[in-house]
Amino acid sequence: MKNMMLDAQVTPNGLKDRMMLLSALDIILSPEDWLRTYRMQSEWSGDVCLGEVNNGAGDTIHMLWTRGGVLLKGFDHESPVSPHARDEYEVWPGMYDGVPDDMMELLEDEALEKEDVTFCMWRKAEDKEWRMGNANIPEAYDDGSSFLLGKIIVTPEEYQDWAESYYELPISLGVVSQIFNGVPVTAQMISALHPQRNVTEAIKELKQLGVQVHES
Repeated sequence: MKNMMLDAQVTPNGLKDRMMLLSALDIILSPEDWLRTYRMQSEWSGDVCLGEVNNGAGDTIHMLWTRGGVLLKGFDHESPVSPHARDEYEVWPGMYDGVPDDMMELLEDEALEKEDVTFCMWRKAEDKEWRMGNANIPEAYDDGSSFLLGKIIVTPEEYQDWAESYYELPISLGVVSQIFNGVPVTAQMISALHPQRNVTEAIKELKQLGVQVHES
């Protein structure tokens, strides 16, 4: 089976922290927002935080953090689970079964493209594990979850390998490891990762994101 469920040890807050640091690295490495793979909007709608993984090839994960927990909606455009691959052009039956009402309401936002989904999982604050709906997907069908979730659950070494290929830049593993470990970002770290990056602009964006920055 190629499909994947997040490990119970990956908590909603832990996932949010990981997305924050990946988004911070993308801010440093790419001045152009549209070229970034990882994005976070801390105040997307009221107290709801929106995260996105977008590989630029039609595959995405949208993540919504609420006071009650977090919802993930993933879409692999080549998956046979996709509505685009079905004669009926509809979401796979049972995909959204059991999603908490407050989270389901958020998916009605047009920007989130509710119909573009090949896997969905969520975890409420009181839950001990991740949950999925009742979609009865054939064993041989790949829903894209392993491929896309693998872009979040990465080590500094894996990120370095990916970033060097994607950005075509030499990436300092030491600085990446520091950011993964929560070290406040400095101008020196920004320049070490991307010597041509406008440090002032990067720091401004990092602050807007909510990342700890040490300017002195």
